[in-house]
Amino acid sequence: MALNNNTTSSGYNTPESELEGILPVHPTAARRPHAIVVQSENTSYSDEYITASFQNRGADVTVSNGQFIVNPTMQSFEFQTKRAPSKTGLMMIGVGGNNGTTLCATILANRHNIVWHTKEGIQQPNYIGSVLRASTVRIGTDPATGKDVHVPVSDVLPMVHPNDLVLGGWDISGVSLEKAMERAKVLDYDLQRQVAPHMALIGKPLPSIYYPDFIAANQEARADNLIPGNDKQAHLEHIRADIRKFKEDNGLDRVVVFWTANTERYSDIIPGVNDTADNLLASIKSSHSEVSPSTLFAVAAILEGEPFVNGAPQNTFVPGVIELAERHQSFIGGDDLKSGQTKLKSVLAEFLVNAGIKPLSIASYNHLGNNDGHNLSAERQFKSKEISKSSVVDDMVDANRLLYKAPEVGPKGVPVGKGEHPDHIVVIKYVPAVGDSKRAIDEYYSEIFCGGRNTISIFNECEDSLLATPLILDLTILTELLTRVKYRKTSGEPKDFAPLYPVLSLLSYMLKAPLVKPGTDVVNSLNRQRNALESFLKACVGLESNSDLLLETRIW
Repeated sequence: MALNNNTTSSGYNTPESELEGILPVHPTAARRPHAIVVQSENTSYSDEYITASFQNRGADVTVSNGQFIVNPTMQSFEFQTKRAPSKTGLMMIGVGGNNGTTLCATILANRHNIVWHTKEGIQQPNYIGSVLRASTVRIGTDPATGKDVHVPVSDVLPMVHPNDLVLGGWDISGVSLEKAMERAKVLDYDLQRQVAPHMALIGKPLPSIYYPDFIAANQEARADNLIPGNDKQAHLEHIRADIRKFKEDNGLDRVVVFWTANTERYSDIIPGVNDTADNLLASIKSSHSEVSPSTLFAVAAILEGEPFVNGAPQNTFVPGVIELAERHQSFIGGDDLKSGQTKLKSVLAEFLVNAGIKPLSIASYNHLGNNDGHNLSAERQFKSKEISKSSVVDDMVDANRLLYKAPEVGPKGVPVGKGEHPDHIVVIKYVPAVGDSKRAIDEYYSEIFCGGRNTISIFNECEDSLLATPLILDLTILTELLTRVKYRKTSGEPKDFAPLYPVLSLLSYMLKAPLVKPGTDVVNSLNRQRNALESFLKACVGLESNSDLLLETRIW
């Protein structure tokens, strides 16, 4: 059969370009111009906004003489979502690394529908692994058949298509992006060959900040593309100017600044240095040694009114950053991409505890050979990763005090420590030979009925960057959406719509150590994180969250 001569070609291929565009666009990359439409008195549509009423139902619980007293509560809200997605740029710190080059190359492959040869046959580009693009949400039932109806998550509200993201960013390595992609050794050669000219058009990474004390010494050899000098205030102004220029040059409405660079060591929280917004700004002005590169980028984004997402485990968001984000009503989210072992752990630990089984120990071992593993081979950088991985089971344990003893209460009524908790150890080793193919081994050792023991062992092999890249897309697209959502309480005096709280805890499904509003509990349960995201998206169009009661199937 002759090839379809009407298929679009990028013009960059060798004469054997028949592979480009011969397959239809993958469903996860397809454009669907219309999101769902809700016909309800709770939902109204204008050319500019979707406005929806929502009842937030909960319960207040008090305990009196061992008796739980439950008082149902309800608050009325309206959500207003701007319908048109912003023209959005994604500026990555670490754009020349494994994640950055993989993201750029795969977006370009999807944008041009470049297909390529592998030893398994012809492969087409897609967005498999993206929660927004490759998973679905139940929105109701078909009245004719009684069957559930599911739609892609990205169709619940208008969202940016990943192909439309304008790409750029910074890197301490000045290697051009097509060469950096080759250095990463993540993608198949035939894809690299075809996408390299497109990568070259993005240009070299912008010079970045390098403070050797914050990343492993083994990264020094890559640091040849640096903003000069040691003046952190000058560095801050340089980054802010980069963001403004990128936005202006590309005619953007919104820029999401995303840290996907090396894991830094933890910053010390020092009173008078980074504990308040004003102290942090003063510390930047005086070039204090405890201001990290990632914190400097976060401050730059906040001051420019653009969202910042931290995809690494370090404590970028020191208290002064959070206060600054609150002051400027600028959005922040983090920390640490949750792609493999930790995501599985948050599911399996919850399953065991909810089944009434008591995990006694969880031992996790990893080895990998990419540059992330190289950097994490340094003790202080590994400590950041260990901290982000270690807290993942805390809320599951706290939810079941039948199995685990609660912490003792101190003299001021504040719990002391965590109470009884599974032994939990995390090990990460650098093994260059395996490259981007990460190996993770987990053992769950649990107490079962009447003193019995149960052991579950899991071996997981994954392509690290190919799992992480779709999460960067999801976090970027969801962050842009949340900048278009406003809310107001409808009880009492009517008020103007206001933006959401700056800390975007709705991003937590994709993150190991979710950043939450100060004073609120962290939720690590993957099911609860997913339910929260689905429920919020539905609330914005006036739909109730999913009911698995299925009452109609249980009554006459």
